[in-house]
Amino acid sequence: MTKRIFRSICLVAIAVFLACVALFLGVLYDYFGNVQQNQLKTQTELAAQGVENAGAEYLKGLDTRGYRITWIDADGEVLFDSEAQASEMENHLEREEMKEALSTGYGESARYSATLMERTLYSARRLEDGTVVRLSVAQNTMLTLLLGMMQPIAVILVIAVALSSFLAYRLSRHITEPLNRLNLDDPLNNEGYDELSPLLRRIDAQQRQIRGQAAELRKKQEEFETVTENMTEGIVVLNTKGMILGINRAAAGLFDTTHACIGQHMLSVNRCIEISELLSEIEKGVRAERTIALKGRKYQLDVSPVSEDENVTGAVLLALDVTEKERAEQMRREFTANVSHELKTPLQIIAGSAELLSNGIVREEDRMGFYNRIQGEAQRMIRLVEDIIRLSRLDEGADGMKREEVDLFALAEETVKSLQAEAESAHITINLEGEPAIINGILQLLQSIIFNLCDNAVKYNRAYGKVIVTVRPENGCVILSVADTGIGISPEHQDRIFERFYRVDKSRSKELGGTGLGLSIVKHAARLHNAKIDLHSAEGEGTTITVTFPGQAAG
Repeated sequence: MTKRIFRSICLVAIAVFLACVALFLGVLYDYFGNVQQNQLKTQTELAAQGVENAGAEYLKGLDTRGYRITWIDADGEVLFDSEAQASEMENHLEREEMKEALSTGYGESARYSATLMERTLYSARRLEDGTVVRLSVAQNTMLTLLLGMMQPIAVILVIAVALSSFLAYRLSRHITEPLNRLNLDDPLNNEGYDELSPLLRRIDAQQRQIRGQAAELRKKQEEFETVTENMTEGIVVLNTKGMILGINRAAAGLFDTTHACIGQHMLSVNRCIEISELLSEIEKGVRAERTIALKGRKYQLDVSPVSEDENVTGAVLLALDVTEKERAEQMRREFTANVSHELKTPLQIIAGSAELLSNGIVREEDRMGFYNRIQGEAQRMIRLVEDIIRLSRLDEGADGMKREEVDLFALAEETVKSLQAEAESAHITINLEGEPAIINGILQLLQSIIFNLCDNAVKYNRAYGKVIVTVRPENGCVILSVADTGIGISPEHQDRIFERFYRVDKSRSKELGGTGLGLSIVKHAARLHNAKIDLHSAEGEGTTITVTFPGQAAG
């Protein structure tokens, strides 16, 4: 703006200067032309009087420097000329000044030369005898005058340009300085030009509107970030080209990146084929999903397009951890298959034995064995169904089950006594150690925990092995520990032994009458008491399972 004001002032100053020069030269030229014309008229009057008094002799002795004198008769023939031979000159009757002098007694005119560099002034006076005395003088034209004054004009022009430039610079700075000092953050408190007041008021109104909109947007952004940053699901906001516009903490951790990835392409963060396929669906405006494996877990990636006025403007990528869901689905399928298998086997045995007995094929002395087998398989089915029902109830929670103060040591003592005969028949020593420990819990569930742990410790032990059951309070908690010197559990099975129907040694488990649900019941019952289970086992050395109950079990 300063440069434009500077140039404008300079151009105006130069234009005014040139106009003044032109006007001055015109006025000056016209003034001196009039003065010269009046002088010529005076000289013509004097010359006319001299010719009337002395005739041609006056003209011959006259000093005509600077002037040209011509004496012309009434017919236009030249009688005398101070610069040329009168006989060789053309008739002057048609000259403007001649016509006027013959008509009125005096005439004058001005004519330019062929080169337009000189103008000639003419003045003519009619004498009493009808002849005309004419004087002429050469006068420079405006162009000649301008060329003659070019040097002083150029000097004055340079001075004028320098002065106007200096003044224009000062003036432009003076004009723009208040504008440069404007505080647009507070438009109404500015001292400047009154003409700017409407503009400043409008800026102030717009700034208030912008601040209000910015505060609202900031609030919404903070709310969105608060929600998304605390989500366990990963969220990535993308444009139609797959560039990352936003990412929450969960997604950044999942894809091993940070918020610095904003502005980068999604494939630069993760190049897996599933994500590439999802990005190709964005421009189509189609919702799509894929399942990928990341960091040892399963994630479902959903891409939902974001549209505005029927145009796709971006997409939201949602990453859901479906590991537990798939694991639960797998466990459900395995549970269904295992239940079918576990029920099918005893039913087939019962059906087969009953068929043999009904057909009379079995000898009399063998019938008792078949009856015992049918009874044993029926009892096994009953235990299996009871365990399944018990697990189903545990899955539904502890609603309706009575909680009370239970001495875990006394309960363990009763369980050990009930298993004493079975342990002795297997040549296994089972001992209880510790002291009374009271917890608030569900009696039948606590009994199931102790019984299943002790029963497994006896069944999967070695001949002449030991089982040590320990109950003791410790650091505000109650510890239940069952240790055996049995076959142990190999590391690859330790993470799965609490699953339903999972058996380390399936053939031996069936021989011992196990249903495969004991430890699963222990896990669910412990969870309902907010208890923690720890497993320590070495193959061939034995197993120790510790259940830690909080001082006050969940009520």
